[in-house]
Amino acid sequence: MSRSIRRRDIGADAPMLDARMPDADVQAADGDWPAEVPPLLRRIYAARGAATHALAQPRLNRLLPPDGLGAVDAAAALLQQAMATGRHIVVVGDFDCDGATACAVAVRGLRMLGAQHVSYAVPNRIVHGYGLSPGLVDDLAALAPDLLVTVDHGIACLAGVAAAKARGWQVLVTDHHLPGEHLPQADVIVDPNLPGDDFPSKALAGVGVMFYVLLALRRRLRDAGYFPGEPPDLSVLLDLVAVGTVADLVALDANNRTLVAAGLRRLRAGRGCAGLRALIEVSRRQHAALTAADIGFALAPRINAAGRLEDMALGIECLLCDDPRRARELAEILDGINAERRGVQQQMVGDAEDAIAALSFEVDGGRATICLYREDWHPGVVGLVASKIKERVHRPAIAFAPSDAGSDLLRGSARSIAGFHIRDALAMVDARHPGLIEKFGGHAMAAGLSLRLTALPRFQAAFEQCAAELLSPELLQDVILSDGAIAPGECAIGTALALRDGGPWGQGFPEPVFDDVFEIVSWKPVGEQHLKLELSWPGGTRRIPAIHFGGWNGEPPPPRARIAYRLQPDDWRGGDAVQLVVVHRESVAG
Repeated sequence: MSRSIRRRDIGADAPMLDARMPDADVQAADGDWPAEVPPLLRRIYAARGAATHALAQPRLNRLLPPDGLGAVDAAAALLQQAMATGRHIVVVGDFDCDGATACAVAVRGLRMLGAQHVSYAVPNRIVHGYGLSPGLVDDLAALAPDLLVTVDHGIACLAGVAAAKARGWQVLVTDHHLPGEHLPQADVIVDPNLPGDDFPSKALAGVGVMFYVLLALRRRLRDAGYFPGEPPDLSVLLDLVAVGTVADLVALDANNRTLVAAGLRRLRAGRGCAGLRALIEVSRRQHAALTAADIGFALAPRINAAGRLEDMALGIECLLCDDPRRARELAEILDGINAERRGVQQQMVGDAEDAIAALSFEVDGGRATICLYREDWHPGVVGLVASKIKERVHRPAIAFAPSDAGSDLLRGSARSIAGFHIRDALAMVDARHPGLIEKFGGHAMAAGLSLRLTALPRFQAAFEQCAAELLSPELLQDVILSDGAIAPGECAIGTALALRDGGPWGQGFPEPVFDDVFEIVSWKPVGEQHLKLELSWPGGTRRIPAIHFGGWNGEPPPPRARIAYRLQPDDWRGGDAVQLVVVHRESVAG
């Protein structure tokens, strides 16, 4: 699959602007920028639709108020009543990082606000499947709950909610996934994507939705005179909110950037919960320099590993632990499980690459999608396989595995490319072929589904047909958007630190990438896949080190190349050293 570099247009991502900000503030002159924000960073912000410093680096005082989120007051009233009558509240988590952090936020937050009887439970991927299923409800009966609170799921759990209600339990659904044609018969549903909900930030992660419910509950309790003094400071939960938001790859609109930035400040100051501090240490990251990328590539995979290969209760226990020694023990266990997960993933990705080697992905006449299945794949790792293959061929990808050994029920995990709403595509297939998909749910970039093995060929054909109708040739082109060139003199530690700390960067607010033509002065392979480079600008004398992860293919690089890169501090050399992290390179005639 060929890739190309295209430079961004200033203002191309203007929809990222916060609709709450008055027009006068949006159109403010450059005078509102602090002197320490360099012109380069201002240009980068403008290309992402952030015209002012308040939009580029929003603070907590700009957080959208909770009363704008539909049914949040009804949720707070339900929780207040349960607390007042001493009812048993059971938080039902999910087996990914967003679900785990949302569960930890719910349990910690409810206890902070005075709830006396709070427990949690989480489905086992193999035993129960996704979300609040009837089987999980049967197992929850041993806890004798009065009120179930789902986090990061529930909107598609019609049968599970019905089973809980049949037992006389109340159910509060907190979710962020897109609803289907029918809603569960819960007592209250809080989901910013419900029809008619006017909450401006539709991109809240599951952990963000739960945090908003807690904000509304605190306000309700405060107004009722519940607290003798100042109400508890829920901002201590923002480290967990940041981790779950980044891990779930939701768009970092202004509201989500507010939440993530505040959480990162806590983590960088060493004030995160014991479990997250321990995970930072075992992943060999530095608290003071932690970034959203570190969350995505170091912390989240270790939390996710528990739900993929073991039991997510282990990950949630780590996030709820306040004893630093015990938290470190749990973090090390998660680190070990993650190492095992990497081995399983490597084998499965290798299988997938072998399967697609003979397929054509040309824009004209090639495949629009890729669906893969092997009977020996692990259902907890198929999402990672789909993500890797999507990146490799720039096509919507779905990887399937048996739900458990010997089962003919397949669990699939889908990942998409920009411009192709994967959940809506599955809904289109379901509408055209009723009963083909047994269950599905998700959002624009990621989704999950289940179907029978015998239905897989028909599903593949139907999914390919829908994608061929919806995907234009332009969307099938793998384009790297660049923020332009940096002058050699700007490739210095001050710029690198400003870029690192200028985020949080992530989905919908991408980390800056630059491009330029370089002479490749020297190179050497590092490990089995990577390439260490020394570069210079044509006609210049300055040299700069670069690393291209996954860039070694056994062939010498060309003497001159156009390179897309990120500028980062070189932590290995320390001090004022910087390096370029190569994203893509292509030959240039000398």
